[in-house]
Amino acid sequence: MKLYYDFHIHSCLSPCGDMDMTPNNIVNMSILKGLDIIAVTDHNTCGNCRAIMEVGERNGLIVIPGMELNTREDVHVLCLFNDIEKAEEFSCYIYNNMQDIINKKEVFGEQIYMNSQDEAVGIEEKLLITASNIGIYETISLCREYNGIVIPAHIDKSSYSILSVLGFITEDMNFSVYELSPRAVEDDILRKQKLLKDKLIIRNSDAHYLWDIAEREHFIEVSSSSIKKVLEYISGIDD
Repeated sequence: MKLYYDFHIHSCLSPCGDMDMTPNNIVNMSILKGLDIIAVTDHNTCGNCRAIMEVGERNGLIVIPGMELNTREDVHVLCLFNDIEKAEEFSCYIYNNMQDIINKKEVFGEQIYMNSQDEAVGIEEKLLITASNIGIYETISLCREYNGIVIPAHIDKSSYSILSVLGFITEDMNFSVYELSPRAVEDDILRKQKLLKDKLIIRNSDAHYLWDIAEREHFIEVSSSSIKKVLEYISGIDD
């Protein structure tokens, strides 16, 4: 079956996320856009995933719990998880492996925890967009411990991408899928990076505003519409 997706969406818990990126607004806009499945990927946290998953379940939208992890090298990678419990455990691990820098909301924006009724239930004081203490080569094995997978984010961008920071992709990194931003020219990327030719390439919105959530354009074909099957497909092991 075809599932139209957007696996890179920020909520109002990301300091750069708009305050309109609430659980109900994200789910309802995704449905209006015609999507079947989304992932919530705030910076270095899964703190709003549970609430958005609850709203998605009420409205027939599959929501994958996730995170946009900032590695030690300042490379952004998406971490997607099979279940919310493991995602939250991973989130706690990352939180404890970040610098204790207090967020300046007037500079970076507020970081709001919400429940499934779009009510603010807390404010995160630690700045979430700093680099963690997790290296790029550690991410796959670490995520696997928490039933998750890793996707290098927006590899075509000039900042915070694996190519802009490290300048290379090697086989021993063992990534099976890579993300391009919506306007990237895929042929150009593939010509420059031969190792990507046999890899799955997906396109996500990296939405920080409701209107940026992806349209019904990109899809994957999986044997069933479960988070487990979607992650298996992305990892190259779907039957």
